Amino acid sequence: MGDTVKATQLRPGMVIQHEGQLYTVFSVDHRTPGNKRGSMQTRMKNLRNGTMMDYRFRAEEFVDRAILDEVEFEYLYNEADDFHFMNSETYEQMQMTRDELGETVYYLIPNTVVKIEFFEGKAIGVDLPDTIDLKVVDTEPTLQKATASAVMKPAKLETGLMVNVPPFVNNGDTIKVDTSEARYVQRV
Repeated sequence: MGDTVKATQLRPGMVIQHEGQLYTVFSVDHRTPGNKRGSMQTRMKNLRNGTMMDYRFRAEEFVDRAILDEVEFEYLYNEADDFHFMNSETYEQMQMTRDELGETVYYLIPNTVVKIEFFEGKAIGVDLPDTIDLKVVDTEPTLQKATASAVMKPAKLETGLMVNVPPFVNNGDTIKVDTSEARYVQRV
C-alpha cells in the first residue's frame, strides 16, 4: 500500500496509515529535549471520520506512508481561506480550504508545483517538496557588531511562516526552508 518513512521525515500534508486507519498529517513538531531521545509530536486527522488526534512518535520509529493517487497541481492563489490549484495536465481548477491544508499553507506560494493526494476521489493532502524558497518580509535589521555572533533571530516569511534565521538575513532576502521542520537551510 505504501512505503515506510522515519517519523522524523513526517511533514504536513503527508498521509499515513496508523493502527489500521488512514490519517493526514496536519502539523508536526520535532522535539529533541536535551539528552532525551527525540520525538515527533504530530497532529493528525482521521480520514474516515475527520476527527483530530495528537500523537507522539519516537524519532527512530518507522511510519507507514499511504501512497494514494497523487496528481500534479500548480498552486495558483488564495482568497481568504480558499486555496486554488490547477491540474497540470487538464488545467482543471480545484480548491482546498485552510482547514483541509493545515500547516501546508505556510509553504504555498503561487506557481509552486505540488502533488495533491486523493482518497476515494477527494483531495486530502498535499505532498510538498523537501525544501521551498520563501521571501523574508519582516525581521530585525542586522546590527553591524552582531555579525560574528551565531545568534539566530526570528523572521516572518511571505506566507506567514515564522522561522529563525542567521543575523545576516534581511528583509527582501529569499531563503530555502525545510518543509518537514520549518527550518532555515540557506539564503538563496
